Amino acid sequence: QAQLVESGGGLVQAGGSLRLSCAASGRIFSINDMGWYRQAPGKQRELVAAITRGGTTNYVDSVKGRFTISRDNAKNTIYLQMNSLKPEDTSVYYCGADMTVSRGTAPLKYWGQGTQVTVSS
Repeated sequence: QAQLVESGGGLVQAGGSLRLSCAASGRIFSINDMGWYRQAPGKQRELVAAITRGGTTNYVDSVKGRFTISRDNAKNTIYLQMNSLKPEDTSVYYCGADMTVSRGTAPLKYWGQGTQVTVSS
């Protein structure tokens, strides 16, 4: 069974940095787009940053210039380097990936369990 496991969240002061990791494991045939999402209490989940298998990236405007998403296809892992963190970045961050588990099947969206990021002012 395919799964995503995140790590790297925590508590940091405003202006600080954190690095999140997300590793895919289990029965996986291929991984297409991967990304980081966040959801604050009472708000909808939003895409923060995404990366294709070829390395093309896109970011939500509020994190451009501060966050960097990267990917290691050999390790089935993505990272999110978060710099100049702001209190409004406080949220649960989720890893999401479009994965197929066998040849000829359609890709499905898989989610990690989420990791809390808290930025104090």
